[in-house]
Amino acid sequence: MPLWRLYVAGWQAGLERVDLPRISLVIRCYNEAKHIGRLLVGIERQSFRDIEIILVDSGSTDATLDIAAHFPVRILHITPDRFSFGRSLNMGCAAATGDVIVIASAHVYPTHADWLERLLAPFDADPNVAIVYGGQRGDERTRYSEHRLFQSWFSDTPNPDQQHPFCNNANAAIRRAFWLERAYDEVLTGLEDLEWATHMRRQGRRIVYDPTACIIHVHEETPERVLKRYQREAIALRTIMPELRFGFPDFLRLLTANIASDLWQALKEGKLPGVGWEILWFRFMQFWGTWRGHRLQGEVPQALKRAFFYPASTPPSAWNRDEARGNLRIDYGSAPIPGNQGGDKAGRPRDRKEPE
Repeated sequence: MPLWRLYVAGWQAGLERVDLPRISLVIRCYNEAKHIGRLLVGIERQSFRDIEIILVDSGSTDATLDIAAHFPVRILHITPDRFSFGRSLNMGCAAATGDVIVIASAHVYPTHADWLERLLAPFDADPNVAIVYGGQRGDERTRYSEHRLFQSWFSDTPNPDQQHPFCNNANAAIRRAFWLERAYDEVLTGLEDLEWATHMRRQGRRIVYDPTACIIHVHEETPERVLKRYQREAIALRTIMPELRFGFPDFLRLLTANIASDLWQALKEGKLPGVGWEILWFRFMQFWGTWRGHRLQGEVPQALKRAFFYPASTPPSAWNRDEARGNLRIDYGSAPIPGNQGGDKAGRPRDRKEPE
């Protein structure tokens, strides 16, 4: 029996509640003390209240779990040697009791109080909807080229019946009944969302994109981490779509084209020379990592997997233009966020109470 089915059977056997939530929100985390508080505050301020929150932690050594203890979350643990993106998601989904499972990265936060409502609505409209994913944008910490990636990958145009499998589990929702039929791949080094969406499309199920279900996605990555992220995603993509090829000429062509495009746009926006060096190193690491990932043959060594998963350190849009939603915009400055201010050197709030 697959491990995820054992999780489901074990959890349901001990389930005593009959007032099951409509939405289960699964968050994967590792050393996210800097970000997790803001996400959990954003969830508390949602207009949709029928939620359970499940945190799957893969060995945090900072104040992540201390901060989470201030909120109504259920915490599950997966050891580093067992971790993969798919396996940790399956553990969280197996513990979920809602009809719809919302999946969020620990380093995102919603922009508006109707974020969950908008992710949920397409599931109510059509029982064949398998995935709904929302828009993503960066903030002042985001690299210039990644701002451009967000704008490219997550347009301002909604797509109620997307004909390709792209989606992103940093901000997505799935129908739990379909996950019970087929769980996430636990071997892939990334892109488990793309692999699952590809299968759903083959089954004739729908993918919906709503740009107004938007989150801010915070990546504060060193060049080395950018390289590893794109390398592990390329390894996964090669497994999902073995017909794809990415050779050294592709590396040179895409590197040159994207650097030129970014520099030209930055020049028009008056941001040069400030972001010039950042554009050069980000795009180089992006495509160098992609090329290296496509070149790697055979099974990924365990040491390389650990390097991927456990690094040494941790414009106007549709959601912003909609004036009718102005009163739904979340003001994160109106209340203290555990771990973000008023804390000790470890990020723990000074008035923290020990969980019972």
